[in-house]
Amino acid sequence: MNKTPINIGISEDDRSAITQGLSRLLADTYTLYLTTHNFHWNVTGPMFNTLHTMFMTQYTELWNAVDPIAERIRSLGHAAPGSYQQFGSLTSLKDAPATPPKAMDMVRILVEGHEAVARTARGIFPLADKASDEPTADLLTQRLTVHEQTAWMLRSLLEE
Repeated sequence: MNKTPINIGISEDDRSAITQGLSRLLADTYTLYLTTHNFHWNVTGPMFNTLHTMFMTQYTELWNAVDPIAERIRSLGHAAPGSYQQFGSLTSLKDAPATPPKAMDMVRILVEGHEAVARTARGIFPLADKASDEPTADLLTQRLTVHEQTAWMLRSLLEE
């Protein structure tokens, strides 16, 4: 199969490095999506309605985020990871607990997850900057905004 060369002003080495970072971001985002959706299904307690609704808003946002990340990887000429095995080896997040935790423990786990995804996104910036890859930098800025704000809102629930 002949592969048409890509000439978008970013070297193959830079595109490869950026897509490796974006693949980790995709895996983190998908893993956090699964955890958040799991918690939406399994939350109980006095804050059920609030958390059930909040988690649905959050997992919907995460679900809508995976496509732009994967499509950026494809735009850079690489295959996007898409299997559980690939995500498991690429993610920096722990899998959701097998037994649903208490509601506030769910909130803590999600705070840690959003902070971890923010760190992953932030770590890609030097690669995007080096390559003058503004579309990736823009995507990372959007993701950072969401994850930092969501972590703050979740942390607010933990204060007494």
